Amino acid sequence: MLFIAGGFRLLPRLGAALVLSFALGSAAQAAVLKIATVSPDGSSWMKTMRAAASDIEKQTDGRVRFKFYPGGVMGSDEAVMRKIRIGQLQGGAMPGGALERIYPAAQVYTLPLKFRSFEEVDYVRQRMDEQIVAGYEKGGFVTFGLGEGGFAFILSKHAIRSVADLRSHKVWIPNNDPGALLAVNTFGVHPIPLNLADVLAGLQTGLVDTVASSPIGTIALQWHTQVSYMSDLPIMYFYAVLAIDKKAFYRMSDADQALVRKVMGAAFKTIDAQNRKDNVEAQAALEKQGIAQVELTDAQRDEWYRMARQAEQNLLDKGLLSREALDELNGYLDEVRSRQSAKP
Repeated sequence: MLFIAGGFRLLPRLGAALVLSFALGSAAQAAVLKIATVSPDGSSWMKTMRAAASDIEKQTDGRVRFKFYPGGVMGSDEAVMRKIRIGQLQGGAMPGGALERIYPAAQVYTLPLKFRSFEEVDYVRQRMDEQIVAGYEKGGFVTFGLGEGGFAFILSKHAIRSVADLRSHKVWIPNNDPGALLAVNTFGVHPIPLNLADVLAGLQTGLVDTVASSPIGTIALQWHTQVSYMSDLPIMYFYAVLAIDKKAFYRMSDADQALVRKVMGAAFKTIDAQNRKDNVEAQAALEKQGIAQVELTDAQRDEWYRMARQAEQNLLDKGLLSREALDELNGYLDEVRSRQSAKP
């Protein structure tokens, strides 16, 4: 009887413990992922990511929610990475270059003048994207595929045709990007590093007069209001990712992780394809708005390509570039270029 009586006395406490355990378990399964980006609210990137986030919240019955901080309100990419490290944010939608310390081999896509056409880009990406995504995850970040930013072109208040022309102007590069700094130094350029959010003001005040950007980026960031010329040479290819801290991501249940990967993966395929189309249209829009296309001679192009190869070698010498990844990419470029030259 004493045992039974004692058991009845324990029931209320046991029931409370079970309720508490259930509540804590439910809380452990819930996740609010705070994501920062410089992408302006209302841009196609934000619309697609918000739609995917809404779908995820609905399918998980609110267990997984995204809270976005667009327009650079959380600061530069470096500031966002710092806030992720201390847990203030769980991720960021940012250029792949912002993660070069996490996985340096991914930098091969963004080397100066590496790709010359979208055909080359597509051929290489079909063969290397998976290892880049895997490399980011090994470095601590879950991503959902690459979203094409497109080709960056030199845009300036002045017509720039040669490397010598570039050296005489105030050239912007992203702040805290040692690879970009070393690359432009190879061209004999002493750039002005600024956070992305400060570039428009820099153009307006004359602090800088030359930038490199994709057509859609130029319009979205309103830089097109401050430049008059655009070169016809693709100076760089770039992409962006939605990168979520792996520790935060793995706190979710396996089922919720799989769902987020599926829905956000589909969203980034949409972004990737849409940006290609938008860049083509944006380039035409820039020309209609009076931004003059600067055509280069074959000799001028050869000079740019020669300096780009030297920049590559400098990055290798400084240990800022993976030889293995570069050799792999060069092998694929040789393949696609030989196929192109064989066409009638």
